[in-house]
Amino acid sequence: MKVELLAPAGGFSKLKTAVYFGADAAYIGGKAFSLRSFADNFDAEELKNAVRFAHKFGKKIYVTANIFARNADFSALSDYFKYLYEIGVDAAIISDSGVFYAAKKAAPNLAVHISTQANLTNKYAVKFWKEQGASRAILARELSLNEIREIHDFVPDIELEAFVHGAMCISYSGRCLLSDYLSGRPSNRGACVQACRWNYTVKKHDAGAESGEMSVEEDERGTYIFNSKDLNMSAHLKEMAEAGVCSFKIEGRMKSEYYLATVINAYRRCIDGGFDETVARELVTAAHRDYTTAYMLGENHQTVNYSDSQAKGDCDYIANVLSGGNGEAVVEMRGRFKVGDTLEVLSPDTNFGKSFVVESAKTGAGEAVDDCKLVQEHYTINCPYDLSEGDILRRRK
Repeated sequence: MKVELLAPAGGFSKLKTAVYFGADAAYIGGKAFSLRSFADNFDAEELKNAVRFAHKFGKKIYVTANIFARNADFSALSDYFKYLYEIGVDAAIISDSGVFYAAKKAAPNLAVHISTQANLTNKYAVKFWKEQGASRAILARELSLNEIREIHDFVPDIELEAFVHGAMCISYSGRCLLSDYLSGRPSNRGACVQACRWNYTVKKHDAGAESGEMSVEEDERGTYIFNSKDLNMSAHLKEMAEAGVCSFKIEGRMKSEYYLATVINAYRRCIDGGFDETVARELVTAAHRDYTTAYMLGENHQTVNYSDSQAKGDCDYIANVLSGGNGEAVVEMRGRFKVGDTLEVLSPDTNFGKSFVVESAKTGAGEAVDDCKLVQEHYTINCPYDLSEGDILRRRK
């Protein structure tokens, strides 16, 4: 069975990055009804253009409508699902049973994927949604490979999707009230403030000094007692596929283009050629927390990242390539660089991993410079490789 690499896209430029670096499908959000309301997201016309763009390259588009809805939301939901079907969206991602009902009434032929937010932790829940008309179940991140295999054996005629990489929520299947409680921004309606990533100071009361409380160490920044490590299943994709997973999902609609390019490129190479040291090395080049396989391989008590909120990657994001050839490349600057710096190519083609020294640079106006410090300026630099639009340049630290 051919597996699908499913990537996030918080905006149109990120969708282009996902497609260029090898995703088979992308999940995106409209301006409403999505659990990432602070991503750029897509208005009605942009949704239509996103579908056209993806289908042009043989890719699929899934649109998130995975909020836990209130009564007032339903007046607009029917028209929304009709529109998604009309423009050719490949599936809607839904977690709320009322929203599912609205989708099936408004657009009965629109495929529906049941979100991980629906707590799909057992085979009976998956079978229930299959019988209601869902075509795919996005499994809870609390499941093990053995549990996934049992679900697949019990409901073999539904597609199973599982996360393979990205941020993990400390709360059960992402259903969290912490953000709402501390900031008034409800997680389950797309406005999570990620309070679990904050640093907390833990104080021990004298009355509990001998009560067997867990001691928590902290440094000068505080302690991160709710802060999960990031998921990384790159070394176990074969086992996941054998257990019945047909779609490998990357988290990150709020992530940068550089992050998406790095991770998608690594997983594409892993799916096509197998896990190796190149993949492992690649997945530490972008910002990330300590990695974990979470619960996929069984019970795991080491999923919390106590050290910091997020570690820097091994590379700096320097520029997007706009064009290349004839010994030069035109790039859009994203990180300051200078003549004499060694830059490395991030690309889905054979230029991947090649490096070169910047020997000359000039601005869009043709002025020769030694220091490229203007953000989003178009610089022309020397480059011995024929780079393509969409490639990225980075600098190792």
